[in-house]
Amino acid sequence: MGMTMAEKIIARAARKDVVKPGEFVWADVDTAMMDDLLGPRVVIADQIRKLGNRIWDRDKVVIISDHYAPAANITQAEILQFTRNWAREYGITRYYEGIGPCHQILAEKGFDIPGTLLVGTDSHSCTSGAFGCFGTGIGSTEMLGVLVSGQLWLRVPETIRLVWNGTLSAGVYAKDLVLKTIGRLGQAGATYKVMEFSGECIRNLSIEGRMTLCNMAVEAGAKTGLVAPDAQAFAYLDAIGAGRGIPVIGDDDAIYCETLTFDANRLEPQIALPDEVDKVVSVTEAAGEAIDQAYLGSCTNGRFEDLQEAARILKGRQVAAGVRMLVSPASQSIYQRALREDVIETLADAGAIILAPSCGACLGLHSGILAKGEKAISSTNRNFVGRMGHKESQIFLGSPASVAAAALEGRIADPRKYLQEG
Repeated sequence: MGMTMAEKIIARAARKDVVKPGEFVWADVDTAMMDDLLGPRVVIADQIRKLGNRIWDRDKVVIISDHYAPAANITQAEILQFTRNWAREYGITRYYEGIGPCHQILAEKGFDIPGTLLVGTDSHSCTSGAFGCFGTGIGSTEMLGVLVSGQLWLRVPETIRLVWNGTLSAGVYAKDLVLKTIGRLGQAGATYKVMEFSGECIRNLSIEGRMTLCNMAVEAGAKTGLVAPDAQAFAYLDAIGAGRGIPVIGDDDAIYCETLTFDANRLEPQIALPDEVDKVVSVTEAAGEAIDQAYLGSCTNGRFEDLQEAARILKGRQVAAGVRMLVSPASQSIYQRALREDVIETLADAGAIILAPSCGACLGLHSGILAKGEKAISSTNRNFVGRMGHKESQIFLGSPASVAAAALEGRIADPRKYLQEG
């Protein structure tokens, strides 16, 4: 009997010929990533000392300070100081600070290698699945074990096959696709399972779009999201000088616990309503909801194509009076490209406030916190109660284009009309 992509990757990591769902294995980790939120300062630093200051392989450890950087207060500054000092003390040379959310930086620095196992102290480590890399989030205690042993105790998950046929229409994006998927599965519908995306529509998505899909797999409870690596993924990896790894695809006779089929041709822009990511409706159903803030950024949708699409809609227009539009590029390199290609200028001319590449606004730490009673539309991945500020604020999720359209009108609006006008 054949194996799925996930099973093949885990089998290699476990040094086994075959693994089956439900089986427990010790898997060799290829890359261990810590951030500043749940990294060395939480459990890890004290326990590492008690265990003799031993780290299994410093070259396989990456630390990315992204949640608190740049620091908004003394507490955050001290957390960043502790993290960078710890990295220096333990000889972790792959330390990055203030250049963007960790999942984007992992991709840009060439750590998302097909066929490998990557773990991170952030639930959205599943973003790496866009390259056929089994990326998954773990807690600080689990990370301690990985740092010491280089292994992860793992139950082999079942896989849900998600087949997206057809082609996305103008004004419809990967974010709409994944929101529709989560709306159908439910926020717990893929708990401890793999979401494997396939079909004509997925093959035609950019790497950036695939990262959006896999990033949000955890919002349905998934262990990870995966897209089979192809020429497009290899071109990205070649361009940054990264290895191609050991790419795998699922066998024809692999067993999936469920297969869901979707028609991209019929997909409209989607909006997730407060306060659950699976409360998904079409933009026409949500249209008219007034907003106070429009946020474009994060590890989900702050990449260049996201900024570019928003700029297409905003070019020559102005953000509505009384609306704050905040833009945080997903990395410093994306920021620089957007500057070179006048995307940042277009956004700023429209009235957007340009922020540093950071996770700050996404989870309400800094740079755009919502007050009591305020409503926001965001290109991020979560709209939980209190996620971006006050517990009595509300968050709608949508594509970068939907964020831009809402910023223009001061209410949720269909972005397609602006693209048609342009």
